[in-house]
Amino acid sequence: MVLDTDTCYRALEARDRRFEGQFFVGVRSTGVYCRPGCPAPMPKRRNVSFFACAAAAESAGYRPCLRCRPDALPGSPAWNGTHATVARALRLIEAGGLDEGGVESLAERLGVGTRHLRRLFHEQLGTSPVAVARTRRAHFARKLIEETGLSMTDVAASAGFGSLRSFNTTMRATFQRRPSDLRDGRTARGRDAGVRLRLPFREPFDWDGILGYLRDRATAGVESVDGDAYRRSVSIDGRPGLLAVRPAGAGHLELRLTALPSPGLMATAAKVSRMFQLDADTRRIAAHLRSDALLRRALRGEAAPRVPVGWDPFELAVRAVLGQQVSVKGATTLAGRLVAACGTPLPEDVSEGSVTHLFPSPADVAEARVERIGIPGARAEALRGLAVAVRDGRIRLDGRDPDAFVEELTALPGIGDWTAQYVAMRGLGEPDAFPAGDLGVRRALARDGRLPSVADVRRRAEAWRPWRAHAAVALWRSGIGG
Repeated sequence: MVLDTDTCYRALEARDRRFEGQFFVGVRSTGVYCRPGCPAPMPKRRNVSFFACAAAAESAGYRPCLRCRPDALPGSPAWNGTHATVARALRLIEAGGLDEGGVESLAERLGVGTRHLRRLFHEQLGTSPVAVARTRRAHFARKLIEETGLSMTDVAASAGFGSLRSFNTTMRATFQRRPSDLRDGRTARGRDAGVRLRLPFREPFDWDGILGYLRDRATAGVESVDGDAYRRSVSIDGRPGLLAVRPAGAGHLELRLTALPSPGLMATAAKVSRMFQLDADTRRIAAHLRSDALLRRALRGEAAPRVPVGWDPFELAVRAVLGQQVSVKGATTLAGRLVAACGTPLPEDVSEGSVTHLFPSPADVAEARVERIGIPGARAEALRGLAVAVRDGRIRLDGRDPDAFVEELTALPGIGDWTAQYVAMRGLGEPDAFPAGDLGVRRALARDGRLPSVADVRRRAEAWRPWRAHAAVALWRSGIGG
């Protein structure tokens, strides 16, 4: 990514925090890199360099500033319109995509060549996929050190380090301090208390709106919304557990996990961030969408709506199939019946309140007589076909090109374009997924009572890229056109 250095320095001089997340500044005289709004004394122009991401700054030899904590900033360069392949690669890296198979495996999952992926990272971010992963591990480890009482061995494992030695080496290289020095005398909490982490987001954040969305769709036995908290069952490295998410003061949510530390903890935190779209720069998205007069009417306030994503893509895909031609309430009822029929009960020492089961796996659904939950035979076959395809690896619910994903999914019996686009939007978190045939969207675009064709909707929505999913949600919420 090419950064205009004059523009960046003017933003730095103004300490304009609106540019946070859009670039980082490395200060040669101190050896640190900072946010644009850092309160430290202003460096001279000749002493600064600008970087697209934290990993690029650290690859150039800079360490994170202890005052403005650039490593604690939510989001990624995907906010700034990086290549879609790079944005998907970043999401996979957050989920542990480099832990097995390295860059070659990551490139294969993305459907591109290894050399091409490395070139895209260098052009867009100024660093490599491996450097991005190393930076994420180091900063997540620092978060665990500062916010939990985990031992350094548990911190190293939970942050994805292969050994305590590599953990110590990376932490010293990144922060120029021993890992134990980062704890700074904080009171330790025992392992039995689980793990609590603060997850940052960008304001504004409509927690009540998101919680209402989740409350209406909470699957009985798996999820619950109580007061201001969302709870659900999870499986981390094959072990059942519970998580809860609730507000934790300005700019943060709190994640509480009852599961013990494990290598899957970093991926779990990343999934929560993806689920609640904590990285979304909703003001920037709204500024782009307001170029369309209809969306100017649909958007509320200064920000675009976030697009909450399902915890698990398969779980969301099942919900989408169950929801065909029924109401949200009806689909929720059917999902609860499916869990009761073939979900895995939680151990007694793990279950809590109404959260009693893990959602069924693809193998569970493939082998179940799903007709018994009260769905038509054709929909049962569609559900079974989806489960078998995912179980056998014919459909991969990961970061592949969304067009290719939709094409593969619609090749299955009983799954049309709307369902596939909805799964891409709500299951994979694709910000540009768009159900052009959705009746609500078509009604919003109607003129003189006449619905536009699907082709006309797609043409109109071209100007909304790369955030068509946010545009669709804005239209659904607005009720424009009925």
